[in-house]
Amino acid sequence: MLAEIITIGDEILIGQIVDTNSAFIARELNNAGIRVKQISSVSDDREHILTALNEAAVRADIILITGGLGPTKDDITKKTLAAYFGVKLIENKEALENVQRIFKRIRGEDAIMLDVNKQQALVPENCEVILNKNGTAPGMWFNHNGKIYVSMPGVPFEMMYMIEDEVIPKLKSTLKLPFIIHKTILTAGEGESYLANRIADIEDDLPSDVKLAYLPKLGQVRLRLSAYGDNEVLLQQKVDEFSARIIERVKNVVVAEEDIPFEQVILNILTEKGQTLSVAESCTGGYISHLFTQHPGASKVFLGGAISYSNELKESMLGVKTETLAQYGAVSEQTVTEMVEGALHVYKSNYALAVTGIAGPDGGTEDKPVGTVWIGVATDGKTQVKKFTFGNKRTQNIERSAISALFMLNNLIKDSGK
Repeated sequence: MLAEIITIGDEILIGQIVDTNSAFIARELNNAGIRVKQISSVSDDREHILTALNEAAVRADIILITGGLGPTKDDITKKTLAAYFGVKLIENKEALENVQRIFKRIRGEDAIMLDVNKQQALVPENCEVILNKNGTAPGMWFNHNGKIYVSMPGVPFEMMYMIEDEVIPKLKSTLKLPFIIHKTILTAGEGESYLANRIADIEDDLPSDVKLAYLPKLGQVRLRLSAYGDNEVLLQQKVDEFSARIIERVKNVVVAEEDIPFEQVILNILTEKGQTLSVAESCTGGYISHLFTQHPGASKVFLGGAISYSNELKESMLGVKTETLAQYGAVSEQTVTEMVEGALHVYKSNYALAVTGIAGPDGGTEDKPVGTVWIGVATDGKTQVKKFTFGNKRTQNIERSAISALFMLNNLIKDSGK
């Protein structure tokens, strides 16, 4: 069973907003056993939308559409769908009552509802209405020429409710869906091509119903095994067998056997150990702290630290010596050593990490070009530091510094547990 996702809106095509809707919908469909064939974004243009619908109907069995259902003139999805199916727009009683209920809840009992708001209850006459509990624009379900079409609002929290509580359950009850089994292995410190070379023979042994995907990101690669079929038990056995072979082969770079972010791996390990972490960030400017604190429960492990961008704060907050900075500079082995050991001492954590470098695009010198980064990790009685030379792109340098620091910290935690 194949699906296609179409997002409608000029705001997506000009980069004003990021299309997070497609990613969410694709994950939910995949979990339900429905494979996404294509994702498209189209403008608020009648002919463009009609063309996208016609093309999607050739490729997919299920077409999911988001966007263009608002009350303003640029929201043309309903009218275009009516034209596509060759039907009229009619007022739906349940949708109108829902619009009135939500309007009064937001505006008050005495608020006067405009005609433009009432028009939210107009839907193509061949649709089954999906009531919107979080907004005024109803969702619409169509069965047409053996295909299923579902149109939903583009507002993410409105769309998410419809997908989770209405659309996916209805698809499951309507269709006979296969099983999809996924297993993700998170690796760090080795490039995609090297990993592929190391496990080439294992990949060659994969049966036709099991696929291996490489999902690279700066400093890390996720290996995802996916199995598709009707026998869930057999599929799970195959995935377990091949994931075990891969993990054994590349265990030196495996950091997690599940699909979670790298920083969550470290939080989980330290939470289990009842241990804590502090940081001393210079060139990463708080990015590493953000990675940790975006996760619920981070406070059990992450104490905080210093964003010591200036030399003065490196001295006052972390105890870096004035003479160290004068002799070796802020970006040096000596300085990062004093930063990480200072964080460990000042914040009284079990582990600490420190980063100092030249993120760019300027600030480099002949002996310390842009992309030069020193990273240190430490625990009681053990400090490790390493120099990295990245590129000249500021954002990438910050992200690479963070992942490299996490990799060093993860290895230190492993070594300390032996």
